[in-house]
Amino acid sequence: MEKSPKLLEQVRETMRLQRYAYRTEKSYTNWIRRYILFHNKRHPREMGDMEIEAFLTHLAAKENVSASTQNQAFHALLFLYKQVLKVDLKGKIDALRARESRYLPTVLTKEEVQHILSQMTGATKLATQILYGGGLRAQECLSLRIKDIDFGQRIILVQDGKGGKARRTMLPGSLVEPLQEHLRKVNEIHQKDCAEGYGEVFLPFALARKLPNAPKEWLWQYVFPSTTRSICRETGKTRRFYMSPDTLQRAIHKACKDTRIQKRVSTHVFRHSFATHLLDAGYDIRTIQELLGHKDVSTTMIYTHVLQQSRISVHSPLDKLF
Repeated sequence: MEKSPKLLEQVRETMRLQRYAYRTEKSYTNWIRRYILFHNKRHPREMGDMEIEAFLTHLAAKENVSASTQNQAFHALLFLYKQVLKVDLKGKIDALRARESRYLPTVLTKEEVQHILSQMTGATKLATQILYGGGLRAQECLSLRIKDIDFGQRIILVQDGKGGKARRTMLPGSLVEPLQEHLRKVNEIHQKDCAEGYGEVFLPFALARKLPNAPKEWLWQYVFPSTTRSICRETGKTRRFYMSPDTLQRAIHKACKDTRIQKRVSTHVFRHSFATHLLDAGYDIRTIQELLGHKDVSTTMIYTHVLQQSRISVHSPLDKLF
């Protein structure tokens, strides 16, 4: 296994050069490591289509992973062979496919959203309001920078969405004043950091070299900074990262517990609710697709099924008995 650490470093370097998100980097390296261990630490150059097929089949048959998880593992191995090892996979990989999930996403009613938000305070409440008010994913929301908020046009610019795509969504008018007040507090934290010799944030890709003063500039600071400073994994510098998604999820979980809402509510549920409520309000599916940043409208169409399921017009025969 002596070559594996070097190989994984190659994977990380290649992914960073191609501007993959850090979470994707962690996921891909994890799948590649598992693939190597599954085949008794053989080097991937000694393996190919048959070994990939065996690994993917194992994931579906023995570990019962979802179709999306299996696809992620497959794409990680494709990246390894094509982008890192420069090896073309010649055969057709005919692995047992994991079954596609048939579950409809969990959606909150407007009243449930209101009840949850009423139990929240501070930055986690504001972040949750943006999740629901603009349809953002948790990572997109928490990694927002000051420059991504346009108060004049009431627009939120999502720069680093899923797949590296940028898009625009709305900034709810009701959040303008609370968000501006929040940013005044964030600015105080930033000024204090600068006074203590810190104040830098991580800049993506080569921007730190092109704009050497930018890491300390206000426009590049995070809208939802962490409450503590930490050491950057790449540079070793002490910086303030953005709020952990786990922090936001815990706050939502506590609010749901306090309101006794009997649904499994993740941060992503607010994005589902945003789309479903817009559809219910009469907005067309293409508009919602653009706001969500879906590549294919078929992905957005799931919310039409959610809406239909919530409007069952048939009366139960039990009700006729009373």
